[in-house]
Amino acid sequence: MLKNLEDKFNFYCDSENLELNHNQFLVIKKLQNYHKKNFRSLFSNFFLKENKKKGFYLYGDVGVGKTMILDFFFSQVKQKKMRLHFNEFMLSFHDFVQERKNKKDQNIINLFVKNLKSKASLIYFDEFQVTNIVDAMILGKLFEEIFKANIKIISTSNIRILDLYKDGLQRDQFKPFINIMQEKSIEHELKIEDDYRKSKENQKQRYFFPLNKETYFNINKFFRTITKNKKKLNKILNIKGRDFEIHNYYEGISRFDFKDLCDQNLGAEDYLEVAKVSKFIVIENTPQFNDVNSNQQLRFITLIDIIYDKSIPMAITANQNLDKFSSSRSLEKEFKRTISRLYELTSKDYNL
Repeated sequence: MLKNLEDKFNFYCDSENLELNHNQFLVIKKLQNYHKKNFRSLFSNFFLKENKKKGFYLYGDVGVGKTMILDFFFSQVKQKKMRLHFNEFMLSFHDFVQERKNKKDQNIINLFVKNLKSKASLIYFDEFQVTNIVDAMILGKLFEEIFKANIKIISTSNIRILDLYKDGLQRDQFKPFINIMQEKSIEHELKIEDDYRKSKENQKQRYFFPLNKETYFNINKFFRTITKNKKKLNKILNIKGRDFEIHNYYEGISRFDFKDLCDQNLGAEDYLEVAKVSKFIVIENTPQFNDVNSNQQLRFITLIDIIYDKSIPMAITANQNLDKFSSSRSLEKEFKRTISRLYELTSKDYNL
């Protein structure tokens, strides 16, 4: 059992030079209680009534420290565990189904959950969101079996459970998932006025704007610096039978034009493969977003989520400062998270 989680969190904040916040400490108290009720010994569980709250769902606006808190909690848990991007998790499920498509009379979901149980008793999803109708239709049954198997789920999100997949196609088929999540999860909103990522001193800022000759000169100078003494390699990724070439690749440093990644029919599985081979990513000519290019914006949001989840530092060029980005109307909430993450990714320390 985790003891003195508050003291450990206090020490963690002090060592990381993070400002202490009362609302964040309330979350730590709830997590202490959640752990106490869910990670008893087998002997204790035999005599105590089963705890129904297997999930911990932390939501709130961007930059309030949700990820920081659950990262800290996750690091303290000693049981078998895994931290996954939600898209990565669903891709693994679909691959599991595809591999067994010719086997009849098998409950694929039960088999998947049994396999999952052998790997982890706690799963952590950072920035939980659902945008895919296929995923939306299967999630209710999938998570029902996950909770039945006593697998615990902790998640962060920008929105409450009730608003997940809001206005999505055939949302009625998503309601069983909402019901199971509300029944089985502790749901808590974290409120803080300021975005802590923006308030940090970004001494190593790598966000270049506007798009002009000076910016082009500066990004080229920066790129020459970080690729010094590194070889340019011919990097071709094979993703389920499709080839994707990284034209500017220097031993783990990948340079793209925005169009290379977001104007093509690419998705989470492609971005995950790019992330696997990259330890630094440069994206140039990022445009303003509106209702016309919302598909490209959605790909960009997915891309940045994965880069953030994999903790890969970045450099970006665009035509305006980060706080001046526009958005399509349908993606305004999700894009706030992207902007906040870009503040952090373009100031994150890197060691090449």
